[in-house]
Parts: sequence; structure tokens; C-alpha cells
Amino acid sequence: VGAGIVHILVLMMVPELSERDAWSRLAMASDLYRMTPLEAETGGQPVVKSVDPLFLAAACRFDLTDGMIQVRAPGKAPFWSVSVYDRNGHNIYSFNDHRATNATLYMVALTPAQMLEVRRQLPADLDGSIFVETPIAEGIVVVRAFVPDESWRPAVSRFLQQSSCELKEL
Repeated sequence: VGAGIVHILVLMMVPELSERDAWSRLAMASDLYRMTPLEAETGGQPVVKSVDPLFLAAACRFDLTDGMIQVRAPGKAPFWSVSVYDRNGHNIYSFNDHRATNATLYMVALTPAQMLEVRRQLPADLDGSIFVETPIAEGIVVVRAFVPDESWRPAVSRFLQQSSCELKEL
């Protein structure tokens, strides 16, 4: 009888818990192709709780069926990294500022079919980009930046606020 009650309670909680994944929380906070700070800027609840207090992060949901996406951030941070996740939170690809030209964040995410199209004729504005070919259509790009001490917090916050995630049609 006790196991039956627990089983029924768990089944009743599944819809509530399944709507609390990162994709759903970002969908409630912002639209596709929009960088969203993961930490609460005004002291409210964070969109997704950060595990490391020395990093600030922003995320962007995307759908590659609409076209490829371009993620950029002008300026510098002491260290930054980018990860691409599928809707279920599985990491598809990661890189950091050591891989980028002049430590500048300039990345393009696209499907294999879109990559073939881009290879035929590389647009001039994509020169120097890091190309991330993904086997997924929908996902999340997360940009994290290191805050070595409180004096760096304004610069790192500005770096993330100026970052962009734009749909780029072929």
C-alpha cells in the first residue's frame, strides 16, 4: 500500500518536474536567438543555477531549421568558454578562448547540410569564425566567463551583455 502511494505521488510530480529543465526555463525567460543571463541580475531567481560562483554565464536557445546561428562577443574577458547542448542537456561541443583567433568570441553553429552550403562559398563576414557542425536542430549555446575577483565583475558582465546570438540565413 505504501509503495502504491509513493508510486502515485511520483507519477503526479513528473509533469511538474519535467517542465523545469534548462530548455523550458530559458523558453520562459526569453525567445529563440536571444542571449539571456543565467544569473538573476536583480537578485531574483536565476534562470539556471550556476555551479561555480567564479563564472558568469549567458545562454541562447536556437533552432537550426531556420538557418545557422552566429554567436559573437566584442571585447575581452580573462577567460571564456562556449558549450553547445542539445535540448536534453547533453554537451555536443565545447571550446574556449585559447581556440579563438585573438581570443575573440566569433562562432557559427550549423547542421552538416548547412556546412556543405557554406563551404561552397564562404561569406566574408564568417571569415575567422569557429564553425561548430552539430547533429541537432534545436539546442542551447552557453557562454561562460571567468571572474577572478570582484574588480573584474563589471567587465565580465559587460562582455556577456554585449554578446549576441543571431540567426543567419543561407
